[in-house]
Amino acid sequence: MYLCFLKNVTMSQSSLQAISPIDGRYASKTESLVPFFSEEALIKYRVQVEIEYFIALVELPLPQLASFDRDLFGALKKIYQDFSIADAQNIKDIEQTTNHDVKAVEYFIKTKFEHLGLEQFKEFIHFGLTSQDINNTAIPLSLKDAVEQVYHPTLLALRDQLDALAKDWAHIPMLARTHGQPASPTRLGKEIAVFVTRLDEQIEGLNHTKHAAKFGGATGNFNAHHIAYPEIDWQNFGQRFVGKTLGLHHSFPTTQIEHYDHMAGLFDQLKRINTILIDLDRDIWTYVSMDYFKQKIKDGEIGSSAMPHKVNPIDFENSEGNLGIANAILTHLSEKLPISRLQRDLTDSTVLRNIGVPLGHILIGFAATQKGLGKLLLNNDKLEQDLEKNWAVVAEALQTILRREGYPNPYEALKGLTRTNEAITEKTIKAFITELSVSDAIKTEMNNITPSNYTGI
Repeated sequence: MYLCFLKNVTMSQSSLQAISPIDGRYASKTESLVPFFSEEALIKYRVQVEIEYFIALVELPLPQLASFDRDLFGALKKIYQDFSIADAQNIKDIEQTTNHDVKAVEYFIKTKFEHLGLEQFKEFIHFGLTSQDINNTAIPLSLKDAVEQVYHPTLLALRDQLDALAKDWAHIPMLARTHGQPASPTRLGKEIAVFVTRLDEQIEGLNHTKHAAKFGGATGNFNAHHIAYPEIDWQNFGQRFVGKTLGLHHSFPTTQIEHYDHMAGLFDQLKRINTILIDLDRDIWTYVSMDYFKQKIKDGEIGSSAMPHKVNPIDFENSEGNLGIANAILTHLSEKLPISRLQRDLTDSTVLRNIGVPLGHILIGFAATQKGLGKLLLNNDKLEQDLEKNWAVVAEALQTILRREGYPNPYEALKGLTRTNEAITEKTIKAFITELSVSDAIKTEMNNITPSNYTGI
C-alpha cells in the first residue's frame, strides 16, 4: 500500500529528487524495509502496541474492563492489521494539533473506539503509560521483524551463494599470498569456505541476540499503575505483555527509556558481519585485478568511459562502500543509544529514527556482492601460470620432509636455494633434490610434489 501511494503521488520525489540514494538510486533494493522503518511503519507499530496493551488489560482483567466484550478483540486488532497510508496521514494531521506523535496515536485509537461504540473504555487506551513505553516496544518490534523477515533471509542467500562457489571450486589449486608475496599454495574453494564459516559463526551469534523493550511507566517503576491498582503485580504483567504478546525481552528495571544495551549488541553484530563481507569484497577485487577471475559482460554495458578494454569490479567496490557507510552509522548507534542523562534525555529519539538507514545500506551492499559473485568467470589458465612460475613455494614441503628424516639444517639448505632473487623453476627444484643425501624413495616422494598438489587438506 505504501509503495503504491509513493509511486502514484510522488514518483519524482521517490527517485530523481530523493536526497538519500537509499530512497532514490537504490530504492528498488531497499523497498523491502519500508514496512518496518518508514514513518508510516513507525506509526503502525505504535498503534499495534497500544491496541495489544489494551487487550492485555482486558485479559488481566482490570475491574473496569470486566464488561468488555472479548469477541471484539478481532475488531480491535484490525485497527492495526488493516492500517493504511490514509490512517497514517490522519495521525499526522492530529499531530499538527497535539505537537506530540504518540499522543496523536492515542487520539486516533480513541476515535476508532467511538466508531465501535466503546466510548466507556477509551480512557484505558495508553493507561498509565509514557511515550517511551510505546516507542521502546514499537521500535524494537519493528527492528526484530525487519531482521527476521528481510535481513536474515538476504544474508542467508548470500551465505548460500558463497557456499555453492566454495564447493564448485573446492579442488581448484591457487597460489596463496601472505604479505602480498607468493606463499604455500591453497585451494580457491577453501578460501571462499573461510568466509562461509566466519559468517556462520556470526549468524549463530545473531540468532541469540535479544530484542529488548522497556515497559514500566514514566520512570520505569510502574508508578501510575501501582497507585491505581496496588494489588496487581505489574512487573509480572510487563514481562508477560512484552515477552509473550510482543515476543520481545522485557528489560527491568529501567529508567524512562530502554537502556539499549541489547540493541547496541545487535548493531555490533551487524558490523562484524559487514566487516567480514568487506574483507571478502577486497579479496575478490584483488583476485580480479590479478586476472584470476574474468567478469561476465552484458551487451551494452560500459566498463570504463575512457578505456574500452576495461571491465571494472564495480559491484565489489559498491558493496564495500555501502557496508562501510552502514558500519559508520551502526558505530554511532551502538555508542550513543546506551547513554542517556539521568532518567532520560531525548538524544535517543533522534537517532532511533535512523536505524533503518544502515539496514538500507546493508541490503544495497549485499545485493552488490551477490551480483559481483554471479558475474565471476574462473580463469584457470592464469591460476595455473602463477603456480608454475612459483616453484619456490614447494620449499616448505621439501624442508619439512627433510626435518622428518633428520636431515641436517634443512631450513637453511632450502633458504640458500630459494632466496637468491633468481627464478626457481621445476628444473631447479629437481636438481636440488637429486643432490640431496637421502634415499631414492624420499627423492621420489619429493619429486612428486608440485605447486598444484601441495595444497594441504
